[in-house]
Amino acid sequence: MFDGFEEFDIPTSGATIHGRRGGSGPPVLLLHGIPETHLMWHRVAPRLAENHSVVVTDLRGWGDSGKPPSSADHEPYSMRAIARDQVEVMRSLGYDRFDVVGHDRGARCAYRLALDAPDVVTRLAVLDVVPVGDVYNRADRAFSLSYWVWSFLAAPAPVPERFIDAAPAVLVDFMLDTWPEVKDAFPPEVRAAYHRQFSDPATVHAVCEEFRAAATLDYQQDEADRGKRRIECPVLFLWSRQGQVAKLYDDPLGIWRQWADDVRGEPVPVGHFIPEEAPEETARQLLDFLT
Repeated sequence: MFDGFEEFDIPTSGATIHGRRGGSGPPVLLLHGIPETHLMWHRVAPRLAENHSVVVTDLRGWGDSGKPPSSADHEPYSMRAIARDQVEVMRSLGYDRFDVVGHDRGARCAYRLALDAPDVVTRLAVLDVVPVGDVYNRADRAFSLSYWVWSFLAAPAPVPERFIDAAPAVLVDFMLDTWPEVKDAFPPEVRAAYHRQFSDPATVHAVCEEFRAAATLDYQQDEADRGKRRIECPVLFLWSRQGQVAKLYDDPLGIWRQWADDVRGEPVPVGHFIPEEAPEETARQLLDFLT
């Protein structure tokens, strides 16, 4: 799936990060969402690698990356900590400044990275999310029913871990079967890889800790930055025309314009998993933006 890419495992100050690198040209980092790994970019990364040095990673706690112990305040799985890993990985590969593209959880890591390290991120693309502070501040009945996964995974340990460990494929298949519009977007070997990581209790706990951090530290950090810090680089925002972002927010592009001055974007006529459901359109949009 990643012909011409080399695999790596790079130690950072907080974890060991697994990923791949390929291509040549300006560097771009691609970050995955739930329930995926870096494999979600298998149709997009090779296209970008024709013009860019492309790095795809498994976030801390996911896939083949390290799963360090957590803490009572969930800080090791905050997006601030996860973003630090990615900066250290890119520096280890020789990239002090780079573009970042994130989908879902990876998008939350990406925009936190852009806020915390504005001298590092040259362009930012976020796919099918709005900032976590805005998510919780606007949460209502519709959110609680459509985004129940957020509350479930953020529940106190070990409740969600025990339920998932008992039948890991149930949660993964729920997301892969109900969130997309393109139902054959996941090749069998990719779906199997997503199943496999949720069959690992350490990964499941790390994922739950990430959602607990989202409801606490990530939210607090967003609110601390609101109106005080802005994303300084150009931002591309793509969202699913049929997905929950479009249903819950009348003007999701306007939400991102509260966080950055240079924001462009448009809805894509697929479901939540934009890079896997519409790889050609995703690659086209990213190449137009990153060039």
